[in-house]
Amino acid sequence: MTERFRDRDITFANGARGLNVDIPSANPLNYWQAISDPQAMPRVTLDGKLFLPPGKTKPPLVIIAPGSLGISAGNMQHAETLTNEGIAVFVLDPFGPRDVTSTVANQTLFSFAASAYDVVAAVQVLAQRPEIDPQRMGLQGHSRGGSAVLTAVSKKFAPALNVKAVLAAYPWCGHQFLDPDVGATDVRSIVGDRDEWVSAQQVQGHMQAIRLRSGKASVRIVAGAGHSFDRETPVQKLNDARVSPGAPTAYLRDDGAFIHPATGEADPKLVDRDIAVYALKAGYGVRGASIGSQDDQPKIFRDDMISFFRRTLQ
Repeated sequence: MTERFRDRDITFANGARGLNVDIPSANPLNYWQAISDPQAMPRVTLDGKLFLPPGKTKPPLVIIAPGSLGISAGNMQHAETLTNEGIAVFVLDPFGPRDVTSTVANQTLFSFAASAYDVVAAVQVLAQRPEIDPQRMGLQGHSRGGSAVLTAVSKKFAPALNVKAVLAAYPWCGHQFLDPDVGATDVRSIVGDRDEWVSAQQVQGHMQAIRLRSGKASVRIVAGAGHSFDRETPVQKLNDARVSPGAPTAYLRDDGAFIHPATGEADPKLVDRDIAVYALKAGYGVRGASIGSQDDQPKIFRDDMISFFRRTLQ
């Protein structure tokens, strides 16, 4: 049996020790259910670890949402780096409590709406913690987690959420609201131009849509970088990965209903799998994709992360 993240005793070199925090969340079938019929969502209790920077009173907080492989060594390195900056960090575990180890081969094990709902639920719980400054909260998501944090701050998904800043690392932007309003949240995406999992162009389009809606949004394209280029590991191919980065965007109506890319019709019954099957049948499916870094790419990411949260949260 794989050891649960909550069962690990983790203390950073700076003395910050992980404190387990439970997060009451849910498993919505799709965005429509999360927005329009939340009472029908099956409930689930997630957890994660809160790391408080020693010697800091009421620090800002960043919630880290992992990618499809679950919590990685890189996620933990970023958490330690941010605590060194005087920022509290909560590392969310959306996988262990659902008895899922990876969604690399099947992204429909639980919905992308569930991933976003997890982030919203974590913000709501952690904003009540007396150790945290609830007016200085940020989100950082990687890959699938990047999708989650972008959806979480969409006003159509969670209109009352109070988050100052979002860093979406190589996010998949295949699901987007027609109205991309993020309110006053400062949104930044960073993605490599050789990413085989997500479309850098789709990420650019999402950020531009937010800007056209009068939101704060920026994007950085890292030349020569692939997926997960923040990892301190060489580039490797994951043969079991199932991706479709070139597929058309599936837009979402205000009530959360998917608008089918081929028909243009909105249907509250459509789920992630329906959109994925369409992409496969249309010929966009790809088997195998690479992750990892080369040269100074992890440092590029780390420097960008520190600069962004220093500007938005300190």
